[in-house]
Amino acid sequence: MKDWWQVTFPKGRQSITISDAHGYPVQIAYGEIGAGRPIFFLHGMGSWSYNWRHSIQPLSKHFRVICFDAKGYGFSEKPLLRREHSGHQVIEFERIIQSLSDEPVAIVAESLGGLIALALAQEYPQLIARLVVVNVPIFAESLPHWGMSLLAQTPLEVIQAIDTLALANLLAPLVREVMAIERRRVLFDPSILTQEDVYWITYPYTELRGTLTKVAEEVQIAVREIENLKANKPNLLSKIQNHLSSIHCPTLVLWGKQDSWFPATHGEKLHQHLPNSRLEILPNCCHDASTGAYKVLNAAILEFLQDTQFC
Repeated sequence: MKDWWQVTFPKGRQSITISDAHGYPVQIAYGEIGAGRPIFFLHGMGSWSYNWRHSIQPLSKHFRVICFDAKGYGFSEKPLLRREHSGHQVIEFERIIQSLSDEPVAIVAESLGGLIALALAQEYPQLIARLVVVNVPIFAESLPHWGMSLLAQTPLEVIQAIDTLALANLLAPLVREVMAIERRRVLFDPSILTQEDVYWITYPYTELRGTLTKVAEEVQIAVREIENLKANKPNLLSKIQNHLSSIHCPTLVLWGKQDSWFPATHGEKLHQHLPNSRLEILPNCCHDASTGAYKVLNAAILEFLQDTQFC
């Protein structure tokens, strides 16, 4: 199997070192292609840059496209000796942008990545010129998937032991089969997911130790956020919800009409709370829009950026 990074980006996989939310240096994997104004793509929970495989080339014809793996995901560093806290990705995303761009950027972010992007737009508005968010868990009241619930209930020490013993690698065929089944459930047309897709989607889990632990840690943070929201305790989720009106950059909200994880009504509600936004419901699209509806998605992103003169 050819290296996806090498095939996709002229310089293949590159890396930068940033200070993470704890102040420790961590390596972040990224790739870039194209010229012009910068667009940063941010993946969702459990994913990595590969999720944007259908958008990178088309949009690189018009912009400088930068895809990166958040800390703990994909090919980025996975520090296992330090526990994360809510909001760490917002701090680290800001530092990634500062390292790779000297001008305000456009952000295209999916699922949990969209939530991080909204928080970033509130905390660091000077960094963002345009914002595109897709199927965001902004009004989530529970975990949307049984696998997440399982990770949330399993002690991190157990999951880390599985990582350390490389059991996911030993059971790679089973891991790929389970992941394929679950990924197809969030696609309107499950048949479009190829064996190559399954190989690369699961690669960090089967080949890069620490991936499962860090994803489980993020899931457990999400659970605490939802629990604190329901208990009226301080939490990042309600903070983002309560300050949506402070986001003034042109924003495009994209939502899959058939998203069973977070319904399209959430997209309508988000649009109503963002003063300078437009909403587009994507037909024949479930939660995984970047894979399942990439043609409509790419067209909507390009039209929005051109209409708002991001060029």
